[in-house]
Amino acid sequence: MPVFKLSKKLLFPPPELADPDGLLAVGGDLSPERILLAYSEGVFPWYSDGSPILWWSPDPRLVLFPDELKISRSLRQVIKKGLYRVTFDAAFELVINSCASVERGHENGTWITEDMIRAYVRLHKMGHAHSVESWHGDELAGGLYGIRLGNIFFGESMFSKKSDASKVAFAALAAKLKEEGCRLIDCQVVTSHLVSLGAREIARQDFLELLNKSIRI
Repeated sequence: MPVFKLSKKLLFPPPELADPDGLLAVGGDLSPERILLAYSEGVFPWYSDGSPILWWSPDPRLVLFPDELKISRSLRQVIKKGLYRVTFDAAFELVINSCASVERGHENGTWITEDMIRAYVRLHKMGHAHSVESWHGDELAGGLYGIRLGNIFFGESMFSKKSDASKVAFAALAAKLKEEGCRLIDCQVVTSHLVSLGAREIARQDFLELLNKSIRI
């Protein structure tokens, strides 16, 4: 499959034309309009410093249905004991910067570039990007952020500075979304961390069908 080069026009090729790794297009910009259009069509940006903007739509797609959240016995005890205080949209910039700076043993550097941070902070101020925070006292111990469109939450990244802090935030998010009638949390690609919480892969076509039924911009 060819990788498409984007122009200034707000348009993405069909996700089904992505290459076997999920890479669909290159170029464009990180304007709010383009990013929101991308998510609405099952596409997301993912690249590193020194690289052009890359747009992806993997097949299969890792998702979590709120009803399928798995909370282990140990995590349930952490939640029950109230070791962490959870907030929503209380410290978006701190969360995204923490996601960008936290060390991950399997990664070199970060894909959350300065341009990405500015773009998602802008989306947060517009009401599209949201964060969940886990606090240990006054310290931000973990959290996550993503985009909400209609009844789908598109998870972007999460971090932990203390054991189980990001899992507590994720569990709180799933519970909140379930209450609000959210259909799905998009987790993008497989990680053991998310699979342990109940995420599973579905075919891209099934994901796109859920998108069409669930979102609005």
